[in-house]
Amino acid sequence: MVEPKAWQFAAGSVVVGLTLAAVVVAATGPWDSGQRKAERQWAAAQSRTGGADHDGSAPRAPAPAPSAAAVLAGLSGSGTGAVGQGKASGKDVPGQPSRLPPELASRLAKALGPLLDADALGPVRTASVVDAATGERLYGKGEGNPMTPASTVKIATMAAALTALGPDHRIATTVRATPDGRRITLVGGGDATLDRTGLARLADDTVRALRDRGVTEVELRYDTSLYSGPREHPIGPNDNIAPVVALMSRQGRLDKSAAGPAPRSGNPAGDAARVFAALLRERGVRTADAPERSRAPKGSQLLARTYSSPLSALVERALTESDNDIAESLARQTALAAGEPASFDGAGRAVLAQLRKLELPVTGAVLDDGSGLNRTDRVSASLLTALLARAASPDHPELRPVLTGLPVARFTGTLRTRYADAGAAAGLVRAKTGTLSGVNTLAGTVVDAEGRLLAFAFMAGSTEAPDTAQAALDRLSAALVPAKNAAASPAP
Repeated sequence: MVEPKAWQFAAGSVVVGLTLAAVVVAATGPWDSGQRKAERQWAAAQSRTGGADHDGSAPRAPAPAPSAAAVLAGLSGSGTGAVGQGKASGKDVPGQPSRLPPELASRLAKALGPLLDADALGPVRTASVVDAATGERLYGKGEGNPMTPASTVKIATMAAALTALGPDHRIATTVRATPDGRRITLVGGGDATLDRTGLARLADDTVRALRDRGVTEVELRYDTSLYSGPREHPIGPNDNIAPVVALMSRQGRLDKSAAGPAPRSGNPAGDAARVFAALLRERGVRTADAPERSRAPKGSQLLARTYSSPLSALVERALTESDNDIAESLARQTALAAGEPASFDGAGRAVLAQLRKLELPVTGAVLDDGSGLNRTDRVSASLLTALLARAASPDHPELRPVLTGLPVARFTGTLRTRYADAGAAAGLVRAKTGTLSGVNTLAGTVVDAEGRLLAFAFMAGSTEAPDTAQAALDRLSAALVPAKNAAASPAP
């Protein structure tokens, strides 16, 4: 039997231990599904096996993306019913009445109608607001009309890639060698996030394998044959995107930037190969001449490889920063998964096929690129909100990065400097922006006063000034923010 003093000492030790553990957890978070996010990302980055089953015959069972499950679980606890009730993610359930109060639609029409009529949005504008848990229409104006989406089309590109490949997919960049090891080929796999760090890891493994063969001098080639069709985007040379090729380092940026517009190389594949050659020389393996472009020879053997971050992370980065290079890369990965050519045309067909697989309203949709830089793209506001609702569905956890990657008003990505005159939306609106000359769009989510997750899309196609058009779109989405938060939140 434990003596009272001993018992008190033991209990006190437990309390101290639990308190210390809690402090450690708090200090080392955040956590995702029982694993710290930073720890998980570090482990994935160090892995040489890719972190996913690359056996094409094995069935995929993608896990939910980080943190999304907790967000949706919180919504299901509201007084409006669990996520997935009623019209599950846009699909009518026979005999299931609407769970939404009848006055909600009229309330939204009263709030949004005057804002949508703002002169800053020009003469052509459409809108769609739906309950994300059911897909039920709450407000709309011309929502089925195809419009130029600009970068909001990335929502479609990302959803298609996640559907085709799963959130754990990783893109490989490889080195192949002739049987004697004297000629090696750096083979691009389409990783638009490859950088010097990734190339250095690849060089480490390449040099190790060559030394095992007794090779200290090689001929270096690079292979970009994975992609076909034009390598230049239809907009031509532009600071917003590099030539679309299967091999690049730092997205062909010629400055020290990591995101946004930047001067780009005209030959990002050749530049990446030259960086790789320098890394080999630093490690004691000489290259006979400057690297040349050439397909990997038949009979060549895999010597080394490195992998991108998981697709879920690439999707989040592409949406948060509106990264055009990643978007075009993932459109082509979708094409490859579908057996289509990895070209602008093949990617467009493959993305549309995946959207049809998700049973989305694609009537009139035209996808001539994956980034939205092409003015010939067409999607409707109803397609964008249906995509967001499908991403919130418990039936599609693989799509959750579409939601978690959306920029947060006044905090992250392309919304960091927005909402200056709609401060009540700060931290509450999450949305993808779209901007071309004369085109301004916004599509995302917000939680209303009753705890419903609303998906919205506002599209304007003949605007005169981007700043005033963006401010008008910000006010539209801010009008969906709960009144109690709007009253309590001053403009930043």
